[in-house]
Amino acid sequence: MKDLVNLNGNVVPGDQPVITLDNRAFHYGDGLFESLRVVDGRACFIDAHWARLTTGAALLRIKLPTNLDRDTFERFINELVQRTGHHHARCRFTLFRKGAGFYRPAEHEGGFTFELHPLEDPTFTLNGQGLHVDIWPEMRKPVNDLSRHKTLNCQYYVMASLWAEQRGLDDCMLQNDRGNIIESSSGNLFIVSNGVLYTPSLSDGCVGGVMRAQVINLAIANGIKVYECSLNPQNLLAADELFFTNAVLGLQWAGAYRTKRYAHRLSGVITELLVNATRVSST
Repeated sequence: MKDLVNLNGNVVPGDQPVITLDNRAFHYGDGLFESLRVVDGRACFIDAHWARLTTGAALLRIKLPTNLDRDTFERFINELVQRTGHHHARCRFTLFRKGAGFYRPAEHEGGFTFELHPLEDPTFTLNGQGLHVDIWPEMRKPVNDLSRHKTLNCQYYVMASLWAEQRGLDDCMLQNDRGNIIESSSGNLFIVSNGVLYTPSLSDGCVGGVMRAQVINLAIANGIKVYECSLNPQNLLAADELFFTNAVLGLQWAGAYRTKRYAHRLSGVITELLVNATRVSST
């Protein structure tokens, strides 16, 4: 296995410095990222990730490099998979604004990196033990156009994760500035009540997750009702199931929120649908 990364289209050693100290991603968090799951050597849901990437780049006014389009995005991942031998992996793509400047950039062209980190599970797997979770009370995430995108400013999620760790929790949920529950520190959020799926609306400020969209589409295609709406702590107490989603882990079910306990029947069903859909798309 080789430790390699892709920097601006070139594969270079990953155990050596690849960016300079004045990189705007380091100085200002000026950029965005995508996390993709590689299953059997192929990245999952490429089109959805590319669509979110281009939309986010337009919002941040970062010009995509001339050597990066939908096809080269996939080709660069495939090349890195082959050269590293990581056929089951987490792929991290980072887009950053190049050039000098302070808060006001001197230019708008983007640079990029691809990184691969091997995973033990060959495909999406539902966790065996339910997560113990709570609501992060210290800060609330504002609702604006940036809220839906995976920018390099991840401080809310870092602080929420630290809070959960200090209390022996597996994860925690964030609220927006209106008090609605919007997501967890590691992904989007769904609850199940009477066989119906509910998930926070994008207008409430949650990230527009790729796995969130896949779960919604799979549920609808299989006759499961889904509603995008505002959720509050009372909805958590009335729910039968609670699970979180992200593009790398798939679904992770919560077993307990404070004194509330949850099952994981529908989250198991959707995980099976996800695995089957991934298998079909890779053939």
